[in-house]
Amino acid sequence: MEQLEPIAESSRDLIKQADLAYKLATRVIEICETECHAKESDAWVARDIVKARKAADELRGFAVEQLKQVRYFWKQAHWLTERFPNAELCDVPGLVKVVDHEKIESEDWSLTPGRYVGVAPEEVDEDFDFEETLREIHVELEDLNAEAVTLAATIRKNFEELGI
Repeated sequence: MEQLEPIAESSRDLIKQADLAYKLATRVIEICETECHAKESDAWVARDIVKARKAADELRGFAVEQLKQVRYFWKQAHWLTERFPNAELCDVPGLVKVVDHEKIESEDWSLTPGRYVGVAPEEVDEDFDFEETLREIHVELEDLNAEAVTLAATIRKNFEELGI
């Protein structure tokens, strides 16, 4: 677990960098289209730009998911070592209880976990990364806004072609 910790921390930074790189790339496209009037150029193929933007978003999403896996495994390793510090099965309230045959017999041979393990104390997820979650929502919102602008332009163009 200790060996995974620096990798888990750097994966968080890499997620931020991947999101920022995607955001900057889409911003460059927007600037080219709005301020540089790139759409008027024959070299600018809007369909290819949309495909490239979608491909970049899919790759960013894939990379972010892979980097999140690193943090996930680190959190799971931390969870296990916290509850089983000696790497041996032991009683953990709400999770596991080591019992013998006499105890099971006294419980009328019932193997219902609630009879043995009890209730775990409520845990507060201190590792919840509000900043990361908010960043993901922000990136998704930007993507949706960009797509909405493109769709609105297409709809407007179609209405103009229909004479409406």
